Amino acid sequence: MKILFMGKKKYAADMLEWTVQQGHDIIAVVADSHNPQSELNKRSLLLDIPLFSYAQAEEMVNKNDNCVDLVISYLFWQKIKEPLISSPRLGCINFHPALLPDWKGVAGYNIAILNKLTEWGASAHIVDEDIDTGPIIEVLRFGFDYKAETAQSLERKTQEIQCILYKQVMTKIKEDGGINGPFIENKGGTLITKKEMLEMMRIQPGDDVALKARAFWFPPFHGAYIEIDGEKFTLVDDLILQHLG
Repeated sequence: MKILFMGKKKYAADMLEWTVQQGHDIIAVVADSHNPQSELNKRSLLLDIPLFSYAQAEEMVNKNDNCVDLVISYLFWQKIKEPLISSPRLGCINFHPALLPDWKGVAGYNIAILNKLTEWGASAHIVDEDIDTGPIIEVLRFGFDYKAETAQSLERKTQEIQCILYKQVMTKIKEDGGINGPFIENKGGTLITKKEMLEMMRIQPGDDVALKARAFWFPPFHGAYIEIDGEKFTLVDDLILQHLG
């Protein structure tokens, strides 16, 4: 199977290597073009796989409709558009680190903690022209204690599950020769935009400050903050300090 692999972070790099080990032909990787030292960039070079920009991937598919069987998005940060959605013979799959259909867009880990949820997980779905709205292939869930997690620690647990989900879905596609149903209906849910996520990070009167600090703790990025004289200060609580210890 000829695959265009799109993603970021070490998790994507690990799944790229696993995919190669399964005998698939990765024709190109679209990775963190702004960060040549990213793990996915480095792993692609070690595996001797061409690194493309998003524009180069579009150009490749436009020139040859039969060059790609499947597009995979694993933590890819851009919205995928045509021709990469429907030109591949088997379509395009996104692996989403949140529960679909309930939580779409960004800020999944933050929302899981802020909303004091007791269950989280990862989803695989077919990509369509909207954000996280295509038919759901499979969802894996796990229980967690929001009082004991930060966004960073919840990401690690979610990615352990998402890697399992990835291998299950890709193994089934290989066995079936395609993406077969039955699919889970992907209706409703809440879409969180990046702008909304950034607005949630500001500490407001009445907030549970410790909860919010944990919900947005994800170094080296800025977390939940207060603003003094125009300068933002990220907050920590005792749990974060224990994690650092």
